[in-house]
Amino acid sequence: MTDAPEQTPYRVLARKYRPGDFTGLIGQEALVRTLTNAISSGRIAHAFMLTGVRGIGKTTTARIIARALNCIGPDGKGGPTINPCGVCDHCRSIAEDRHVDVMEVDAASHTGVDNIRELTDGARYLPVSARYKIYIIDEVHMLSKGAFNALLKTLEEPPEHVKFIFATTEIRKVPVTVLSRCQRFDLRRVPADRLIEHFRAIAEQEKVPAEDEALAIVARAADGSVRDGLSLLDQAMALGDGGVTATQVRDMLGLADRTQIFDLFGKVMAGEIADALGQFAQMYQDGADPVVVIQDLMDLTHWLTRVSVVPDAAETATVPEAERERGRAMAGELPIPVLTRAWQMLMKGLGEVQAAPMPIQAAEMVLVRLAYMAELPTPADLARELHKGGSQGVNAPAPAPALPPSSGGNGGGARASAGGPTVVARGEPAPEPAPPPDPAPAPRASAEAQPGPQSFTELVALSEEKREAILHTQLRHNVHLVRCEAGRLEIRPDENAPRDLAARVGTLLSEWTGRRWVVSVSGEQGEATLAQQAEAARQKEHEAAARHPLVQAARKAFPGAKITRVEPSPRAGLEADAPAPAPDDDEGMDAG
Repeated sequence: MTDAPEQTPYRVLARKYRPGDFTGLIGQEALVRTLTNAISSGRIAHAFMLTGVRGIGKTTTARIIARALNCIGPDGKGGPTINPCGVCDHCRSIAEDRHVDVMEVDAASHTGVDNIRELTDGARYLPVSARYKIYIIDEVHMLSKGAFNALLKTLEEPPEHVKFIFATTEIRKVPVTVLSRCQRFDLRRVPADRLIEHFRAIAEQEKVPAEDEALAIVARAADGSVRDGLSLLDQAMALGDGGVTATQVRDMLGLADRTQIFDLFGKVMAGEIADALGQFAQMYQDGADPVVVIQDLMDLTHWLTRVSVVPDAAETATVPEAERERGRAMAGELPIPVLTRAWQMLMKGLGEVQAAPMPIQAAEMVLVRLAYMAELPTPADLARELHKGGSQGVNAPAPAPALPPSSGGNGGGARASAGGPTVVARGEPAPEPAPPPDPAPAPRASAEAQPGPQSFTELVALSEEKREAILHTQLRHNVHLVRCEAGRLEIRPDENAPRDLAARVGTLLSEWTGRRWVVSVSGEQGEATLAQQAEAARQKEHEAAARHPLVQAARKAFPGAKITRVEPSPRAGLEADAPAPAPDDDEGMDAG
């Protein structure tokens, strides 16, 4: 009986195709060029800091550096080289993670001072067999503050036979004192076109046919990470069982067809919300993740914006010809302000979908808002219509009150809902508000509309009657009247008035009177405040009283006497120059 041949255990693509020298690194030309010059000239740093996103090749690069520094060549007489031979004992043992002088430390599980102290104690001894004793510390940012401090002295003045190689994804968490002692290399994200070429070469070596569109989807999902892309490609090969197709990759990742994303975005931006929701429901039934669909819409919005700003962006090799032509046409139809608003709404909606208990419902609400937003006029159109002074404003997707025309000044007006307040902030008197095209029922404070105040004084008295004490005080002491008539108030608040005073007055008046009040902020001087007017009236009364013969006789008889209060009395016969207003809170003065 013959034994069956032992089957070689399967190695995942990310490990099987891990580069063994610098020629296998893709997208890191700057790092390779710097290390080549350093090794050629003998200017080798004692510590290296490798940083970049996950799966970009930091640990792999660290092992390649260790091999390059310890390689002795096939004949055993070589020195540090940028092209390690891969056949000497040092190259093979480092590649197999069993070299006694190359130690890898996971800082995520060895974060304490004792771990680093053990490392620095061992660094004093010469290497067993290699040229350099090399310490590779992965995720170095996970070390504690004490561990970093314990490492500093050795890192600043290491023995000549020791080299440190650090790797981290969170470079900002590494203390500056450590960074200043290292030669830093930022590993860049690998472009999508380079990833596609790399994945295509691996698929050919594995003898697995793969569609170009499928490889493009994998590269886009990898987001510049080689390891993530190889893991996805490995999964796609297992799923395909004989080939990798775009449809299988989309199903695996929960993605929607790119053409469906174009169709969905086009329907939403055209305001065809019923068709858009129907298509989205079908995509959801087919396995598309609502979060991924919103992300794809964001990606499409960003790409269309780039095409609008930089037309050459559509010429990227990773973009299929059909998407390129359709994208150009769509970018030409959608102005930048519309795309910008769509991006902002999708960005906010993405967080809502991720946090919602039912993502499908949240995503549908995002599409509804986006569809109605698409029909709204742009800010430039609004400004143009306001400048023209059109009484009906611009077309909106649903019936709404027209915007009040602007007559220039420092700012424009804010749209008022039917029956609600309108707040206008500008330097000139506010014009008459435009009537709404479809009058809506005014808000009511009671079953029947109450008659409104006919003057500013009545308005202030109404606020006191409604027990709005703070508002009453602000209106008396901090507001200068410019104009007041039925349904319209124009004021100039002073620096002590709250910013939302005009809006609050308009809202409360609309509730109290049952009709819409237009409250505007003007830059004109206006009248004195009611408190100032009351004080001026008191002064006039006192002056008139002081001129009366009886008062003069009393003050002559009692030197030093002061007038503290004047009360109208028919018997006294005192007539004031102006009618006295209602007594203020601080009415009356003590006699000195």
